[in-house]
Amino acid sequence: MEKFITITSTYVPLPIENVDTDQIIPARFLKATTRDGFGDNLFADWRYDKEGKPKADFILNNSTYSGEVLVAGKNFGSGSSREHAAWAIGGYGFKVVVSSFFADIFRNNALNNGILPVVVSDSFLAELFESSNVNPQSTVTVNLIEQTITNNETGKSESFEINSYKKDCLLRGLDDIDFLLSNKDKIEEYERNRPYTY
Repeated sequence: MEKFITITSTYVPLPIENVDTDQIIPARFLKATTRDGFGDNLFADWRYDKEGKPKADFILNNSTYSGEVLVAGKNFGSGSSREHAAWAIGGYGFKVVVSSFFADIFRNNALNNGILPVVVSDSFLAELFESSNVNPQSTVTVNLIEQTITNNETGKSESFEINSYKKDCLLRGLDDIDFLLSNKDKIEEYERNRPYTY
């Protein structure tokens, strides 16, 4: 995974509440055995018509909005536990998802796949939507070390929480396996020296 320290980016506003994982990546796309192509099918039923043509009124088809940050409505990632939802978001190019509430399983899947879920207050979320409505080129800065997110249009910031282990993994660009491998010498030393009792 890429190291995550600080990102300043424009963002894509999706002011829809209760977005579940079937809306993020519909079940018919779950047959694939690799992560390739999932970004093309992110929000597929909202993004394309029955003929596969882009719907002009959906935000991902509006070239005015872009960036590495998705700002979503409250209760994002509810529903089934499919990890493919995180694959689709990452495959599209988003590195951060901002909401005022995430489903626990989605939040963990996102972190495991190098995507930072940032929980903000309802008022801060509303301000982000308002800023992008006024200026589609509005940006946010997400600082993982300081655990802050800043609306650069207004200068307002909020702090966010993150598990210390997952924070360390993101800062170092490690997934769980990479983390274990980075501690291989310590693990082997422990195994050599630990007392065996039966």
